[in-house]
Amino acid sequence: MTLEIFFLVFLALVFDFLNGFHDSANAIATIVSTRVLTPRQAVLWAGCFEFLSLVIFFFIGLHVANTVGKGIIDIHIVNNEVIFGALMGACSWNIITWYFGIPTSSSHALIGGMIGSALVKAGPKALVAAGIIKTVSFIFISPLVGLVLGVILGRLVYWLFRHSSPYKVDFFFRKGQLFSAALYSMGHGGNDAQKTMGIIASLLFSAGLLGEKFYVPVWVMVACFAAISCGIMFGGWRIVKTMGQKIAKLKPVDGFCAETGAAMMLFTATFFGVPVSTTQTITGSIMGVGSRRRLSAVKWGVAGNIVVAWIITIPCSAAIAALAYGVAHTIRG
Repeated sequence: MTLEIFFLVFLALVFDFLNGFHDSANAIATIVSTRVLTPRQAVLWAGCFEFLSLVIFFFIGLHVANTVGKGIIDIHIVNNEVIFGALMGACSWNIITWYFGIPTSSSHALIGGMIGSALVKAGPKALVAAGIIKTVSFIFISPLVGLVLGVILGRLVYWLFRHSSPYKVDFFFRKGQLFSAALYSMGHGGNDAQKTMGIIASLLFSAGLLGEKFYVPVWVMVACFAAISCGIMFGGWRIVKTMGQKIAKLKPVDGFCAETGAAMMLFTATFFGVPVSTTQTITGSIMGVGSRRRLSAVKWGVAGNIVVAWIITIPCSAAIAALAYGVAHTIRG
């Protein structure tokens, strides 16, 4: 492995760390806002289960990694400059949106970065339309499904416990939210860590280090799950407030429903190899649970601002990646 390849693998793991750092709000916002755990306890809880999901997806398969690695851009045009541009676009957009406390998608930032680099290098022919359409369509599908699941689970749980006292419900779901937060963290790790695996495997394949067959080495799996788990444990606190308090006021029972609904969506998408946005999924689920009480319980203005950020993520990260690719190509050229 050359020094350049080593640097790009390191940069990919930096993105993976930033992904966890940026997305820690997704994993802990509800359980912190309902005061089931303190922020420090919550990030440790989420980070541990994020890493433990490695065991599950080792057996289920790395379908998302395969989609990202060879299903977004033509793997035969991938080189070090393309990977560098993609990672710079994704990392830069993550840092910008973290600074302003905007819960955007790290996944779509990475995909936008790949698209931007590939377009500059080889034009539209470098793009794999099927993979991009599948990914972009889930910008709208994942939050809608999360919202519907949040509404359904909220109504079901409230109906099942309709004769229980508020004290008993609160006591039960304070325990239950530990389970739902762990489940969501495992779903998050399984989907998001695989995206970095895909881009590292794409880099190694393009450099001839994997032979003739595309696959994800075990050391890449372990490194990616470790990096995203560490990112979760450091916590992107600026986004926690937006996710846990500004969208809707939550009780422990609401947090349980939101996390469980989002986890169901993530496990399903990961099984079918769809690189969905975990941010969009949990945001939709929180809005669904909040709207169960009344539509005015959701702060739709805040939600609208978040949706705008979702829409501009891919083009913005693509633009940054295109610029980074151009700079790298000029320096090396």
